[in-house]
Amino acid sequence: MKVLPVGEEALLAEVSSGEEAQAVHAELLRRSAAGTLTVREIVPAARTVLLDGLEDPVRLAERLVSWDIPPVPARTRDAIRIPVRYDGPDLGDVAALWDVEPQEVARIHAAAEFRVAFCGFAPGFGYLTGLPARYDVPRRATPRTAVPAGSVALAGPYTGVYPRSSPGGWQLIGSTDSVLWDHARVPAALLTPGAVVRFVPVERS
Repeated sequence: MKVLPVGEEALLAEVSSGEEAQAVHAELLRRSAAGTLTVREIVPAARTVLLDGLEDPVRLAERLVSWDIPPVPARTRDAIRIPVRYDGPDLGDVAALWDVEPQEVARIHAAAEFRVAFCGFAPGFGYLTGLPARYDVPRRATPRTAVPAGSVALAGPYTGVYPRSSPGGWQLIGSTDSVLWDHARVPAALLTPGAVVRFVPVERS
C-alpha cells in the first residue's frame, strides 16, 4: 500500500487491485464505526481509497501502511435484488465473446453474487464486481450517444446499471425498472460501496 497526502486533511491510499481497495475500504469503515478512526468521508475507487476530514493525516499515514488488512468480510446484510430482463441489444455480442448461447449469458450473470466496489460516473452508478475474470468484456468500439436509464451493462470486470439516460460504451445485456437514484429516498442511491447485489431474471413485458 502507498499512502499519499491530499491537501491538509486527506490521504489517498493506493493499492494494486480492486479486491485490495474493497478490503481497505471495509476495514476503514469498521474502524470508523468502532470509534478508533475519526474521518469525515471514506471514498473508494478502482484501486484507491480517499480519506477526508482527518485530524492528523501525517500520523495516520504512518500507521496505515502497517495495518493488517483482512479480506473483504462476508456480507452482513441481505443482498439488494434487482429484477432484470435480459433483452439488451449487445446480448448476442457478449454471448459470442463468452462462446455461449444468449440465454446462457443470462444464467451466468444471474447466478453471480455481486458487490459494489465503488460508485461514480453518474449519481447512483455502482461498479459491481463478481463475475470470474474469464467473463471480462471490452467496451464497445463506438460508444452510444444515449443509453436508456435502467440498462444493465458489462465492461471489463464490472457490471453496472445506468441510473439515467446518458452516453456510454458498455455492453448492454438487459434492462431493469429499479430506480437507482431517487432524491426523495434516504440514501438517494440504491447501490452504495460494499453492498451485495443479486440480479433476478424476469420475463419481458
